Amino acid sequence: MHYILAIDQGTHASRALLFDQLGQAVASHWCDVKLLRPTPGRVEQDPAELLASVQRAVNQLLAALDKKQRKAISACGICTQRSTVVACSRGGQALSQALSWQDVRGTDFLKTLQEHSADIQRLSGLPVSAHYGASKLRWLAQYTDNSQADDFCLAPLVSYILLNLLTEKPYAVDHSNAQRTQLMDMANLRWSAPLLDWFGITANQLPAIQPMYHPYGHLRDTDIPVTAVCGDQNAAVFGAGELPADTALANLGSGAFILRRLTTAAPSQHQLSGIACSDSSRVDYLREGTVNGAGTALSWASEQYELGDLKPVLGDWLDKVLEPPVFINTVGGLGSPWWQSNVAPQWIGETPEDKADIAVAVTESIIFLLQDNLQLMQQEHPVKKIRISGGLSQLDGLCQRLASLSGLIVERLNNPEATARGVAWLAAGRPEHWQQPAREIFSPRQDAGLTKRYRQFCERLAELLKE
Repeated sequence: MHYILAIDQGTHASRALLFDQLGQAVASHWCDVKLLRPTPGRVEQDPAELLASVQRAVNQLLAALDKKQRKAISACGICTQRSTVVACSRGGQALSQALSWQDVRGTDFLKTLQEHSADIQRLSGLPVSAHYGASKLRWLAQYTDNSQADDFCLAPLVSYILLNLLTEKPYAVDHSNAQRTQLMDMANLRWSAPLLDWFGITANQLPAIQPMYHPYGHLRDTDIPVTAVCGDQNAAVFGAGELPADTALANLGSGAFILRRLTTAAPSQHQLSGIACSDSSRVDYLREGTVNGAGTALSWASEQYELGDLKPVLGDWLDKVLEPPVFINTVGGLGSPWWQSNVAPQWIGETPEDKADIAVAVTESIIFLLQDNLQLMQQEHPVKKIRISGGLSQLDGLCQRLASLSGLIVERLNNPEATARGVAWLAAGRPEHWQQPAREIFSPRQDAGLTKRYRQFCERLAELLKE
């Protein structure tokens, strides 16, 4: 018997999980982390807290194992939230707050790069957006006191964690996290001279780029080798092993993402291109649609309208509320395919008073935004099935509405930790023998009301974007 350790550092928690040689989770530990919003548009986290939460989760998991189990851990995979960045020293000392992927303080600067926007998207695979790392890294370079630093570093979050968590203290980043800085050339997988120049960043401040499957070093105070590093959504693609070419993955957490594998790095004007997996000899690519307001939209609504804790009631409300109002979900800004941040969240008609109506309408708005992205993917290459994962996927009413609106079978995996399982699978060398998680199937149903509300959503959003 051997085991694989997975470390998943997310927006709201750090998790450590242990998987056996068949891909079954046998132990886990997690620690909450805080998200700070000091001013509008600025979203931060304490890097020391993030690091301590990872270390605590790993240490407590390992402490719960017996000596034989600990010695049987053959590899470790690490995944982190993407586009979160921090300034630090080469020795690993944090010199700034970690600027979250949700942080958009670089928006005004990006207006100066409009003439380069097409080239930026062609080179990086990403549209010009303050959600990605480059504008945040520029801000850190300008406003961080680096007078006491022994080699000033502009680090993706995963690089800061590797510096502090691994015995060898590598200053490194994997292909998937490097790409989300918007500074890596998708064609040659290296830092791009034009992108660095436009964003005012020097290459020697950035980590060395490595494949996702790569010998990164060993966890400090152990002999456990770290063999895979990637972004959280990239890991989620492999939560059930290889993702079939005709299947899209919808992963719903704080943000929602719909992803499908590509055979080549084909560009897209409206959606993202990314890297699914890479090693020393092979690179697989992704097409990705992104919804900024998923779990964050429900949290926003809960606070805005005093809905209370939605977790115990939202499933029941989705079953009972069949004709909710329509909510224009721009919480956190519009992601793909619009990439706009100047439309305020709003209702079609009067603001509803009933809490259940509000919560169900916001949930449906997440589905509407996913559907817009799915339709674009269908134009590129047919999608026959949707695989769904993440915390919100546990809502039967959400899964059924997505199936009915899309006209596709929605397959929910009994695998709430898809991200951790995916990076563990990569760290184990992509084994073919891992058992598949149990599945629940949601088949499309006729739902004229849902289709009508989606049409109203699309029409009103189009009007707002013209204003």
